[in-house]
Amino acid sequence: MWIAQGWEDYELLDCGGGEKLERWGDRILVRPDPQAIWRTPKSLPQWRRPDGRYFRSSSGGGHWEKGNLPSQWQIRYRDLTFQVKPMNFKHTGLFPEQAVNWDFAREKIRRAGRPISVLNLFAYTGAATVACAAAGGGVCHVDAAKGMVAWARENARVSGLEKAPIRWIVDDCAKFVEREIRRGRRYDAIIMDPPSYGRGPTGEVWKLEESLYPFVELCSRVLSDRPLFVIINSYTTGLAPGVLGYLLQLLVGEKYGGRCEWDEIGLPVTATGLALPCGATGRWMSE
Repeated sequence: MWIAQGWEDYELLDCGGGEKLERWGDRILVRPDPQAIWRTPKSLPQWRRPDGRYFRSSSGGGHWEKGNLPSQWQIRYRDLTFQVKPMNFKHTGLFPEQAVNWDFAREKIRRAGRPISVLNLFAYTGAATVACAAAGGGVCHVDAAKGMVAWARENARVSGLEKAPIRWIVDDCAKFVEREIRRGRRYDAIIMDPPSYGRGPTGEVWKLEESLYPFVELCSRVLSDRPLFVIINSYTTGLAPGVLGYLLQLLVGEKYGGRCEWDEIGLPVTATGLALPCGATGRWMSE
């Protein structure tokens, strides 16, 4: 498992009973987590008096009990700064376990010895975009939600990267890639974090198990002649990391060589010294 161990402003204090106890800066949150199926004594005092707690509803959705929680605040990862805030369906706008992929991408860009163009698809609030830009990459950030792109721009601003070479695109990712292919625009690196399920702009259904292969095949056609890396991340339950590696080898590795790797990603748990699994990542790299 690739474990995100470089955090100071975030800490997974404990988890169990379907919940996780987290420190986001100086704020304590309790949020549901479907992976934490084990029982735990929940002996840490923070379990009993968090700043915010998300309760799921038996009929779907849920709600926050916020206590002293502000509407938003900032946390840092290395030299990056992110705005976080409690959102619908338990989220905060940031996935701390993704730091393992931010570090991977930053190292590859810094060591490339040449300008690197990055295409970040399903880019959400832009943590990977900001990380790649901080490493010197030029980034095209694409997400279908206008509000998420605005949030990503704010993350770039508070990280001191408001003038970095970032293109901010509000669009359906597949439609955008198709247009980029027609325009002859190419990228040295691709990062994608596709949803498990969704609907396109004209009502077409996206189901990861059926849509991912043709989407990755499409994206492989927008790679440059000297691609550096491709990252696929997934939170779809039951999709093994090896599936992502297999796709990358078939669609990228067989054309460009290089190598593929894949694993679960996770967060260290302070109370137990173990790690909470948080998803799967596949990576292709040129060397």
